[in-house]
Amino acid sequence: MAKKSKKQQQSGGTPATVALTATGVEFTVHAYEHDPSHPSYGEEAAEAMGVSPDRVFKTLVADVDGELTVAVVPVAGSLDLKALASAVGGKRAAMADPAAAERSSGYVRGGISPLGQRKRLRTVLDASASAHATVCVSAGRRGLEVELAPEDLAKLTDAVLAPIGRACPLDGVPVFG
Repeated sequence: MAKKSKKQQQSGGTPATVALTATGVEFTVHAYEHDPSHPSYGEEAAEAMGVSPDRVFKTLVADVDGELTVAVVPVAGSLDLKALASAVGGKRAAMADPAAAERSSGYVRGGISPLGQRKRLRTVLDASASAHATVCVSAGRRGLEVELAPEDLAKLTDAVLAPIGRACPLDGVPVFG
């Protein structure tokens, strides 16, 4: 979605929430006060909403063989770049330049949503999402999340489901599979 209309700006909707509303998909918006000093946007969201970090997904933009690609993985883990490249039939992946990710998506870092992006990119959703009835992703700005069924998220973003996340152990216990 290119630019917000005057009506969207006045209503406070983001391109992500406007896009979700237009589809008729059931979703819940969660707003919280963003703390700029928090070391992790995703962990902050999970804590603020009281949701397990394996249900809150971060949206990362990577460069796979010269093409920007969106990866959606649990905040409780990290992105496996090799698995991401493999999931889209690529050879090499690296994190995209933050400025390129912001330009392409139309969102700022910490608020990049897989929904309502300015330029639609290939998207891969970590397969662990399917283990949950709902997941949370950024709604397009820091301090705003949307909760929806992972099947709806995958359908709306044309995402491929693949195991692209790596669990970060919490006291030696993996937080997702």
